[in-house]
Amino acid sequence: MESEGGRVLFDCGLFQGERALRRRNWQPLGVPPERIDAVVLTHGHIDHSGWLPRLVREGFRGPILTSPPTADLLGLLLYDSAKCQMEDAEYANRKGYSKHHPALPLYEEHDVDQTLRQVEVVDRETWFETCSDVRCRLHDAGHMLGSSYVEVEVNAPGRPQRLIVSGDVGRYDAPLYNDPLPPPPCDVLICESTYGDRDHSQVDPLDELEKIVNEAVKRGGLLLAASFAVGRTQQLVYLLRILIASGRIPELPIWIDSPMAVEATHVFRRHAHEHDLSEAHEEGVAEALSAPWVRMTKSAEASKAINHEEGPGVVIASSGMMTGGRILHHLKRRLPDPRTTVLVTGFQAKGTRGRTLLDGNPTLRIHGRDIPVKAAVRRLDGLSGHADRHEIVRWLTGMPAPAQVFLVHGEPTAARGMAKQLETSFGWKATIPAIGDSFEIGDAAAAP
Repeated sequence: MESEGGRVLFDCGLFQGERALRRRNWQPLGVPPERIDAVVLTHGHIDHSGWLPRLVREGFRGPILTSPPTADLLGLLLYDSAKCQMEDAEYANRKGYSKHHPALPLYEEHDVDQTLRQVEVVDRETWFETCSDVRCRLHDAGHMLGSSYVEVEVNAPGRPQRLIVSGDVGRYDAPLYNDPLPPPPCDVLICESTYGDRDHSQVDPLDELEKIVNEAVKRGGLLLAASFAVGRTQQLVYLLRILIASGRIPELPIWIDSPMAVEATHVFRRHAHEHDLSEAHEEGVAEALSAPWVRMTKSAEASKAINHEEGPGVVIASSGMMTGGRILHHLKRRLPDPRTTVLVTGFQAKGTRGRTLLDGNPTLRIHGRDIPVKAAVRRLDGLSGHADRHEIVRWLTGMPAPAQVFLVHGEPTAARGMAKQLETSFGWKATIPAIGDSFEIGDAAAAP
Protein backbone atom coordinates (compact mmCIF):
# COMPACT_ATOMS: atom_id res chain seq x y z
CA MET A 1 0.00 0.00 0.00
CA GLU A 2 1.45 3.32 -1.11
CA SER A 3 0.48 6.63 0.49
CA GLU A 4 2.05 10.07 0.58
CA GLY A 5 4.03 9.02 3.64
CA GLY A 6 5.53 5.82 2.26
CA ARG A 7 4.98 2.17 1.35
CA VAL A 8 3.72 -0.65 3.58
CA LEU A 9 3.71 -4.31 2.55
CA PHE A 10 1.14 -6.63 4.14
CA ASP A 11 2.55 -10.18 4.28
CA CYS A 12 5.28 -11.53 2.03
CA GLY A 13 4.73 -15.21 1.30
CA LEU A 14 6.03 -17.88 -1.02
CA PHE A 15 4.02 -18.88 -4.07
CA GLN A 16 3.10 -22.55 -3.80
CA GLY A 17 1.35 -25.02 -6.08
CA GLU A 18 1.70 -25.21 -9.84
CA ARG A 19 5.08 -24.66 -11.47
CA ALA A 20 4.00 -21.40 -13.11
CA LEU A 21 3.21 -19.98 -9.70
CA ARG A 22 6.37 -21.32 -8.06
CA ARG A 23 8.44 -19.62 -10.77
CA ARG A 24 7.14 -16.28 -9.51
CA ASN A 25 9.24 -16.76 -6.38
CA TRP A 26 12.27 -16.03 -8.57
CA GLN A 27 10.83 -12.88 -10.15
CA PRO A 28 11.36 -9.32 -8.84
CA LEU A 29 8.72 -8.08 -6.46
CA GLY A 30 7.58 -5.21 -8.70
CA VAL A 31 8.46 -2.59 -6.09
CA PRO A 32 12.12 -2.01 -5.18
CA PRO A 33 12.49 -3.68 -1.74
CA GLU A 34 14.69 -0.85 -0.45
CA ARG A 35 11.81 1.58 -1.03
CA ILE A 36 9.38 -0.30 1.25
CA ASP A 37 9.14 1.33 4.68
CA ALA A 38 7.65 -1.54 6.69
CA VAL A 39 6.12 -5.00 6.49
CA VAL A 40 3.09 -5.90 8.61
CA LEU A 41 2.91 -9.67 9.02
CA THR A 42 -0.45 -11.25 9.85
CA HIS A 43 0.95 -14.68 10.82
CA GLY A 44 3.81 -17.06 10.29
CA HIS A 45 2.60 -19.57 7.69
CA ILE A 46 5.05 -19.77 4.81
CA ASP A 47 2.50 -18.63 2.22
CA HIS A 48 2.42 -15.35 4.19
CA SER A 49 5.99 -15.08 5.51
CA GLY A 50 8.19 -17.30 3.35
CA TRP A 51 9.47 -14.64 0.89
CA LEU A 52 10.67 -12.30 3.66
CA PRO A 53 14.28 -13.56 3.57
CA ARG A 54 14.34 -13.02 -0.20
CA LEU A 55 12.93 -9.50 0.32
CA VAL A 56 15.69 -8.79 2.82
CA ARG A 57 18.29 -10.37 0.54
CA GLU A 58 17.21 -7.95 -2.20
CA GLY A 59 17.55 -4.85 -0.02
CA PHE A 60 14.61 -4.38 2.37
CA ARG A 61 15.84 -2.91 5.66
CA GLY A 62 12.66 -1.72 7.37
CA PRO A 63 10.86 -3.22 10.36
CA ILE A 64 8.76 -6.41 10.16
CA LEU A 65 5.90 -5.79 12.60
CA THR A 66 3.93 -8.69 14.02
CA SER A 67 2.36 -10.20 17.17
CA PRO A 68 4.50 -11.76 19.95
CA PRO A 69 3.57 -15.41 19.18
CA THR A 70 4.19 -14.90 15.46
CA ALA A 71 7.58 -13.36 16.21
CA ASP A 72 8.44 -16.42 18.33
CA LEU A 73 7.36 -18.84 15.59
CA LEU A 74 8.87 -16.99 12.66
CA GLY A 75 12.43 -18.18 13.15
CA LEU A 76 11.35 -21.82 13.26
CA LEU A 77 9.37 -21.48 10.05
CA LEU A 78 11.90 -19.47 8.06
CA TYR A 79 14.96 -21.51 9.08
CA ASP A 80 13.06 -24.65 8.16
CA SER A 81 12.08 -23.12 4.82
CA ALA A 82 15.70 -22.20 4.10
CA LYS A 83 16.91 -25.63 5.15
CA CYS A 84 14.32 -27.42 2.98
CA GLN A 85 15.23 -25.32 -0.04
CA MET A 86 18.95 -25.91 0.46
CA GLU A 87 18.40 -29.65 0.94
CA ASP A 88 16.12 -29.90 -2.07
CA ALA A 89 18.65 -28.05 -4.21
CA GLU A 90 21.47 -30.30 -3.00
CA TYR A 91 19.38 -33.44 -3.58
CA ALA A 92 18.40 -32.28 -7.06
CA ASN A 93 22.03 -31.62 -7.92
CA ARG A 94 23.11 -35.00 -6.55
CA LYS A 95 20.36 -36.92 -8.37
CA GLY A 96 20.46 -34.78 -11.49
CA TYR A 97 16.71 -34.29 -11.92
CA SER A 98 16.67 -30.47 -11.88
CA LYS A 99 16.49 -28.55 -15.16
CA HIS A 100 18.75 -25.90 -13.60
CA HIS A 101 22.47 -26.55 -13.26
CA PRO A 102 23.25 -26.09 -10.53
CA ALA A 103 19.93 -25.96 -8.68
CA LEU A 104 20.01 -23.08 -6.17
CA PRO A 105 17.97 -22.25 -3.06
CA LEU A 106 15.84 -19.11 -3.09
CA TYR A 107 17.61 -17.96 0.09
CA GLU A 108 19.87 -19.32 2.79
CA GLU A 109 20.07 -19.33 6.58
CA HIS A 110 22.14 -16.14 6.77
CA ASP A 111 19.28 -14.35 4.99
CA VAL A 112 16.94 -15.58 7.73
CA ASP A 113 19.40 -14.29 10.36
CA GLN A 114 19.11 -10.77 8.95
CA THR A 115 15.33 -11.06 8.53
CA LEU A 116 14.83 -11.89 12.21
CA ARG A 117 16.96 -8.92 13.25
CA GLN A 118 14.36 -6.71 11.57
CA VAL A 119 11.35 -8.19 13.41
CA GLU A 120 9.60 -5.88 15.89
CA VAL A 121 6.89 -7.14 18.24
CA VAL A 122 3.60 -5.24 18.59
CA ASP A 123 0.80 -6.21 20.94
CA ARG A 124 -2.67 -6.78 19.57
CA GLU A 125 -5.27 -4.03 20.05
CA THR A 126 -2.51 -1.38 20.18
CA TRP A 127 -1.99 1.20 17.45
CA PHE A 128 1.48 1.45 15.90
CA GLU A 129 2.91 3.59 13.08
CA THR A 130 4.34 2.15 9.89
CA CYS A 131 5.08 5.45 8.17
CA SER A 132 4.19 9.11 8.75
CA ASP A 133 0.55 8.92 7.64
CA VAL A 134 -0.31 5.24 8.30
CA ARG A 135 -1.01 3.49 11.57
CA CYS A 136 -2.19 -0.07 12.18
CA ARG A 137 -3.38 -2.39 14.89
CA LEU A 138 -3.74 -6.16 15.02
CA HIS A 139 -6.81 -8.18 16.06
CA ASP A 140 -7.04 -11.94 16.74
CA ALA A 141 -7.97 -13.73 13.51
CA GLY A 142 -8.29 -17.20 15.10
CA HIS A 143 -6.40 -18.92 12.28
CA MET A 144 -3.32 -20.15 14.16
CA LEU A 145 -1.24 -19.15 17.16
CA GLY A 146 -0.49 -15.45 16.84
CA SER A 147 -2.56 -14.89 13.69
CA SER A 148 -4.11 -11.46 13.24
CA TYR A 149 -6.01 -9.34 10.82
CA VAL A 150 -4.90 -5.74 10.37
CA GLU A 151 -6.89 -2.57 10.88
CA VAL A 152 -5.22 0.23 8.91
CA GLU A 153 -5.84 3.96 9.18
CA VAL A 154 -4.48 6.29 6.50
CA ASN A 155 -4.52 10.07 7.00
CA ALA A 156 -5.72 10.71 3.46
CA PRO A 157 -6.74 14.17 2.18
CA GLY A 158 -10.28 15.01 3.26
CA ARG A 159 -10.75 12.37 5.95
CA PRO A 160 -8.90 9.33 7.28
CA GLN A 161 -9.47 6.09 5.37
CA ARG A 162 -9.91 2.83 7.29
CA LEU A 163 -8.87 -0.52 5.75
CA ILE A 164 -9.13 -4.10 6.94
CA VAL A 165 -6.54 -6.61 5.68
CA SER A 166 -7.88 -10.00 6.67
CA GLY A 167 -4.79 -12.18 6.46
CA ASP A 168 -6.26 -15.65 6.99
CA VAL A 169 -9.56 -15.75 8.87
CA GLY A 170 -9.93 -18.68 11.24
CA ARG A 171 -12.86 -20.95 11.94
CA TYR A 172 -15.40 -20.88 14.72
CA ASP A 173 -15.07 -23.56 17.43
CA ALA A 174 -11.72 -24.79 16.02
CA PRO A 175 -9.54 -26.96 18.30
CA LEU A 176 -6.89 -24.92 20.18
CA TYR A 177 -7.79 -21.55 18.65
CA ASN A 178 -10.10 -18.73 19.65
CA ASP A 179 -12.89 -17.56 17.38
CA PRO A 180 -11.92 -14.66 15.08
CA LEU A 181 -12.83 -11.28 16.54
CA PRO A 182 -15.47 -9.36 14.56
CA PRO A 183 -13.93 -6.67 12.35
CA PRO A 184 -14.62 -2.96 12.93
CA PRO A 185 -16.19 -0.78 10.21
CA CYS A 186 -13.93 0.10 7.29
CA ASP A 187 -13.87 1.94 4.00
CA VAL A 188 -11.90 -0.78 2.22
CA LEU A 189 -12.02 -4.52 2.90
CA ILE A 190 -9.25 -6.78 1.57
CA CYS A 191 -10.45 -10.29 2.37
CA GLU A 192 -9.11 -13.80 1.81
CA SER A 193 -11.22 -16.26 -0.20
CA THR A 194 -9.46 -19.61 0.19
CA TYR A 195 -12.71 -21.52 0.74
CA GLY A 196 -14.96 -18.93 -0.88
CA ASP A 197 -16.83 -21.42 -3.05
CA ARG A 198 -17.51 -24.17 -0.50
CA ASP A 199 -18.36 -25.10 3.04
CA HIS A 200 -16.47 -27.34 5.42
CA SER A 201 -17.87 -30.64 6.56
CA GLN A 202 -20.01 -30.30 9.66
CA VAL A 203 -18.65 -33.56 11.06
CA ASP A 204 -16.94 -33.14 14.41
CA PRO A 205 -13.16 -33.47 13.79
CA LEU A 206 -12.90 -35.79 16.80
CA ASP A 207 -15.50 -38.14 15.30
CA GLU A 208 -13.88 -37.92 11.87
CA LEU A 209 -10.39 -38.58 13.21
CA GLU A 210 -11.64 -41.48 15.35
CA LYS A 211 -13.11 -43.18 12.27
CA ILE A 212 -9.98 -42.65 10.13
CA VAL A 213 -7.59 -43.91 12.83
CA ASN A 214 -9.62 -47.01 13.64
CA GLU A 215 -9.88 -47.82 9.93
CA ALA A 216 -6.09 -47.42 9.61
CA VAL A 217 -5.57 -49.74 12.59
CA LYS A 218 -7.66 -52.43 10.90
CA ARG A 219 -5.65 -51.99 7.72
CA GLY A 220 -2.54 -52.74 9.77
CA GLY A 221 -0.03 -50.28 8.36
CA LEU A 222 1.11 -46.84 9.39
CA LEU A 223 -1.05 -43.75 9.08
CA LEU A 224 1.01 -40.95 7.48
CA ALA A 225 -0.33 -37.52 8.35
CA ALA A 226 1.05 -34.70 6.24
CA SER A 227 0.87 -31.75 8.55
CA PHE A 228 2.15 -28.25 9.01
CA ALA A 229 4.71 -28.44 11.82
CA VAL A 230 3.31 -25.33 13.45
CA GLY A 231 -0.34 -25.43 14.40
CA ARG A 232 -1.74 -28.44 12.60
CA THR A 233 0.64 -30.89 14.29
CA GLN A 234 -0.29 -29.57 17.72
CA GLN A 235 -3.99 -29.84 16.87
CA LEU A 236 -3.60 -33.44 15.70
CA VAL A 237 -1.70 -34.58 18.78
CA TYR A 238 -4.14 -32.72 21.04
CA LEU A 239 -7.10 -34.53 19.44
CA LEU A 240 -5.32 -37.90 19.39
CA ARG A 241 -4.60 -37.51 23.12
CA ILE A 242 -8.29 -36.87 23.75
CA LEU A 243 -9.33 -39.94 21.71
CA ILE A 244 -6.83 -42.22 23.45
CA ALA A 245 -7.65 -40.89 26.92
CA SER A 246 -11.34 -41.54 26.33
CA GLY A 247 -10.76 -45.04 24.89
CA ARG A 248 -12.14 -44.19 21.46
CA ILE A 249 -8.96 -45.33 19.69
CA PRO A 250 -6.27 -47.75 20.91
CA GLU A 251 -3.04 -46.53 22.46
CA LEU A 252 -0.83 -46.18 19.39
CA PRO A 253 2.75 -45.09 18.92
CA ILE A 254 2.79 -41.58 17.47
CA TRP A 255 5.92 -40.22 15.83
CA ILE A 256 6.28 -36.46 15.57
CA ASP A 257 8.81 -36.53 12.75
CA SER A 258 9.70 -32.87 12.76
CA PRO A 259 12.29 -31.03 14.84
CA MET A 260 10.38 -27.83 14.19
CA ALA A 261 7.14 -29.27 15.56
CA VAL A 262 8.89 -30.10 18.82
CA GLU A 263 10.28 -26.58 19.10
CA ALA A 264 6.95 -25.06 18.11
CA THR A 265 5.27 -26.88 20.97
CA HIS A 266 7.45 -24.94 23.42
CA VAL A 267 6.24 -21.71 21.80
CA PHE A 268 2.64 -22.89 22.13
CA ARG A 269 3.19 -23.49 25.84
CA ARG A 270 4.68 -20.00 26.33
CA HIS A 271 1.53 -18.51 24.83
CA ALA A 272 -1.01 -20.82 26.48
CA HIS A 273 -3.29 -17.85 27.19
CA GLU A 274 -4.12 -17.82 23.46
CA HIS A 275 -5.45 -21.40 23.46
CA ASP A 276 -9.05 -22.59 23.52
CA LEU A 277 -8.97 -26.06 25.11
CA SER A 278 -12.71 -26.59 25.43
CA GLU A 279 -12.62 -30.02 23.72
CA ALA A 280 -10.45 -31.56 26.46
CA HIS A 281 -12.33 -33.12 29.37
CA GLU A 282 -9.69 -35.55 30.66
CA GLU A 283 -7.26 -34.16 33.21
CA GLY A 284 -3.79 -33.57 31.73
CA VAL A 285 -4.80 -33.97 28.10
CA ALA A 286 -4.78 -30.27 27.34
CA GLU A 287 -1.57 -29.40 29.13
CA ALA A 288 1.11 -31.42 27.36
CA LEU A 289 2.15 -32.83 24.02
CA SER A 290 4.31 -35.55 25.51
CA ALA A 291 3.17 -39.02 26.56
CA PRO A 292 4.82 -42.48 26.59
CA TRP A 293 3.41 -43.22 23.14
CA VAL A 294 4.40 -39.87 21.57
CA ARG A 295 7.89 -40.12 20.13
CA MET A 296 9.80 -37.02 19.06
CA THR A 297 12.20 -37.60 16.18
CA LYS A 298 14.59 -34.71 15.72
CA SER A 299 17.52 -36.35 13.94
CA ALA A 300 17.61 -37.75 10.42
CA GLU A 301 18.70 -41.10 11.87
CA ALA A 302 15.62 -41.28 14.11
CA SER A 303 13.43 -40.40 11.14
CA LYS A 304 15.00 -43.13 9.00
CA ALA A 305 14.46 -45.65 11.82
CA ILE A 306 10.69 -45.30 11.28
CA ASN A 307 11.25 -47.15 7.99
CA HIS A 308 11.59 -50.36 10.02
CA GLU A 309 8.21 -49.92 11.73
CA GLU A 310 5.31 -51.95 10.35
CA GLY A 311 2.38 -50.46 12.21
CA PRO A 312 -0.20 -49.77 13.25
CA GLY A 313 0.88 -46.32 14.34
CA VAL A 314 0.76 -42.66 13.35
CA VAL A 315 3.55 -40.64 11.73
CA ILE A 316 3.01 -36.87 11.64
CA ALA A 317 5.50 -35.12 9.35
CA SER A 318 5.72 -31.90 7.39
CA SER A 319 5.02 -30.34 5.01
CA GLY A 320 1.26 -29.93 5.05
CA MET A 321 0.87 -29.75 1.26
CA MET A 322 3.64 -32.33 0.68
CA THR A 323 5.77 -29.78 -1.14
CA GLY A 324 8.90 -30.87 0.74
CA GLY A 325 10.21 -32.15 4.04
CA ARG A 326 10.32 -35.57 5.67
CA ILE A 327 6.81 -36.59 4.64
CA LEU A 328 8.13 -37.13 1.11
CA HIS A 329 10.53 -39.85 2.21
CA HIS A 330 7.77 -41.66 4.12
CA LEU A 331 5.43 -41.39 1.13
CA LYS A 332 8.07 -42.67 -1.27
CA ARG A 333 8.53 -45.77 0.88
CA ARG A 334 4.93 -46.47 1.91
CA LEU A 335 2.58 -45.30 -0.86
CA PRO A 336 2.96 -48.63 -2.75
CA ASP A 337 1.85 -50.54 0.38
CA PRO A 338 -1.98 -51.03 0.49
CA ARG A 339 -1.81 -51.28 4.29
CA THR A 340 -0.78 -47.62 4.48
CA THR A 341 -3.22 -44.79 5.13
CA VAL A 342 -2.36 -41.23 4.09
CA LEU A 343 -4.18 -38.51 5.99
CA VAL A 344 -4.49 -35.18 4.19
CA THR A 345 -5.40 -32.28 6.45
CA GLY A 346 -6.40 -28.79 5.44
CA PHE A 347 -6.33 -26.92 2.16
CA GLN A 348 -4.25 -28.37 -0.70
CA ALA A 349 -3.34 -25.87 -3.40
CA LYS A 350 -3.68 -26.86 -7.04
CA GLY A 351 -0.48 -28.46 -8.28
CA THR A 352 0.69 -29.70 -4.86
CA ARG A 353 1.21 -33.37 -4.10
CA GLY A 354 -1.58 -33.24 -1.55
CA ARG A 355 -4.04 -32.14 -4.23
CA THR A 356 -2.69 -34.82 -6.59
CA LEU A 357 -3.42 -37.54 -4.03
CA LEU A 358 -6.90 -36.19 -3.30
CA ASP A 359 -7.63 -36.12 -7.03
CA GLY A 360 -7.03 -39.89 -7.13
CA ASN A 361 -3.97 -39.98 -9.37
CA PRO A 362 -2.48 -43.49 -9.62
CA THR A 363 1.07 -42.18 -9.15
CA LEU A 364 2.76 -39.37 -7.23
CA ARG A 365 5.98 -37.78 -8.46
CA ILE A 366 8.59 -37.56 -5.72
CA HIS A 367 12.26 -36.69 -6.30
CA GLY A 368 11.99 -37.34 -10.01
CA ARG A 369 10.23 -40.71 -9.71
CA ASP A 370 6.58 -41.69 -10.23
CA ILE A 371 5.58 -43.59 -7.09
CA PRO A 372 2.54 -45.90 -7.42
CA VAL A 373 -0.30 -45.03 -5.04
CA LYS A 374 -1.72 -48.18 -3.46
CA ALA A 375 -2.32 -46.63 -0.03
CA ALA A 376 -5.73 -45.46 1.17
CA VAL A 377 -6.02 -41.66 1.04
CA ARG A 378 -8.29 -39.97 3.57
CA ARG A 379 -9.14 -36.32 4.12
CA LEU A 380 -9.74 -34.60 7.43
CA ASP A 381 -11.57 -31.36 6.70
CA GLY A 382 -12.45 -30.58 10.29
CA LEU A 383 -8.99 -29.16 11.01
CA SER A 384 -8.88 -26.61 8.24
CA GLY A 385 -7.65 -23.34 9.64
CA HIS A 386 -9.54 -21.27 7.06
CA ALA A 387 -13.09 -20.04 7.44
CA ASP A 388 -15.39 -21.33 4.70
CA ARG A 389 -17.73 -19.06 2.75
CA HIS A 390 -20.48 -19.02 5.38
CA GLU A 391 -17.97 -18.47 8.19
CA ILE A 392 -16.55 -15.50 6.27
CA VAL A 393 -20.11 -14.18 6.02
CA ARG A 394 -20.56 -14.77 9.75
CA TRP A 395 -17.32 -12.89 10.43
CA LEU A 396 -18.46 -9.91 8.33
CA THR A 397 -22.06 -9.85 9.55
CA GLY A 398 -22.75 -6.55 11.27
CA MET A 399 -20.08 -4.63 9.37
CA PRO A 400 -21.47 -1.61 7.48
CA ALA A 401 -20.94 -1.92 3.73
CA PRO A 402 -17.37 -0.92 2.80
CA ALA A 403 -16.96 1.44 -0.14
CA GLN A 404 -14.59 -1.06 -1.78
CA VAL A 405 -14.17 -4.80 -1.35
CA PHE A 406 -11.25 -6.80 -2.75
CA LEU A 407 -10.98 -10.59 -2.63
CA VAL A 408 -7.49 -12.11 -2.54
CA HIS A 409 -5.70 -15.31 -1.51
CA GLY A 410 -7.98 -17.75 -3.30
CA GLU A 411 -7.95 -19.77 -6.48
CA PRO A 412 -10.09 -18.11 -9.20
CA THR A 413 -13.16 -20.30 -8.68
CA ALA A 414 -12.99 -19.79 -4.91
CA ALA A 415 -12.67 -16.01 -5.24
CA ARG A 416 -15.59 -15.86 -7.68
CA GLY A 417 -17.66 -18.01 -5.33
CA MET A 418 -16.90 -15.68 -2.43
CA ALA A 419 -17.82 -12.65 -4.53
CA LYS A 420 -21.17 -14.23 -5.36
CA GLN A 421 -21.76 -15.09 -1.70
CA LEU A 422 -21.02 -11.53 -0.55
CA GLU A 423 -23.42 -10.15 -3.15
CA THR A 424 -26.12 -12.63 -2.10
CA SER A 425 -25.65 -12.07 1.63
CA PHE A 426 -24.97 -8.32 1.77
CA GLY A 427 -25.41 -6.87 -1.71
CA TRP A 428 -21.69 -6.02 -1.81
CA LYS A 429 -19.80 -5.83 -5.10
CA ALA A 430 -16.30 -7.31 -4.85
CA THR A 431 -13.27 -6.85 -7.08
CA ILE A 432 -10.93 -9.80 -7.67
CA PRO A 433 -7.50 -8.35 -8.50
CA ALA A 434 -4.97 -10.06 -10.72
CA ILE A 435 -1.25 -10.04 -9.92
CA GLY A 436 0.12 -6.67 -10.97
CA ASP A 437 -3.15 -4.73 -10.73
CA SER A 438 -3.15 -1.46 -8.81
CA PHE A 439 -6.10 0.53 -7.46
CA GLU A 440 -6.85 3.96 -6.11
CA ILE A 441 -8.60 3.75 -2.76
CA GLY A 442 -10.54 6.51 -1.11
CA ASP A 443 -13.74 8.35 -1.86
CA ALA A 444 -13.45 7.66 -5.60
CA ALA A 445 -14.58 4.30 -6.96
CA ALA A 446 -11.93 1.65 -7.39
CA ALA A 447 -10.36 1.60 -10.83
CA PRO A 448 -7.50 -0.66 -11.95
